[in-house]
Amino acid sequence: MYPFEIVKPMKDQLTSAGFKDLTTAEEVSKNITSSKTAVVIVNSVCGCAAANARPGVIQSLSNDKIPGELLTVFAGFDKEATEAARSLMIPFPPSSPCIALFKKGELVHMLERHHIEGRSSEIISENLKQAYNEYC
Repeated sequence: MYPFEIVKPMKDQLTSAGFKDLTTAEEVSKNITSSKTAVVIVNSVCGCAAANARPGVIQSLSNDKIPGELLTVFAGFDKEATEAARSLMIPFPPSSPCIALFKKGELVHMLERHHIEGRSSEIISENLKQAYNEYC
């Protein structure tokens, strides 16, 4: 588990953009399985989260259609919430960072770490915008 002082700025980057920080399995279940669409980023301390995933998901919000719920869990810190979120992302193996889009609790779009690592935040943003336009 990472110390809070390390993860706080990484959490703050998303929460300051409107993401709800989920820390328990109950919060994950309640927010992802709502009737709305929900984007969930599994946040991480790695470089591809900092350079690509967080900026990409934030940039994706500059779109006419966006998910009703903006959610985040932090791998290596919020263990219970991360495990609960990942259990809803099956059949995809656990990876962090990753970004998932849910509609009425059903997984409809997924960006795994290998889709994020080495790609620009702009590419990630455009991928998410296309998914939002289809599902939101």
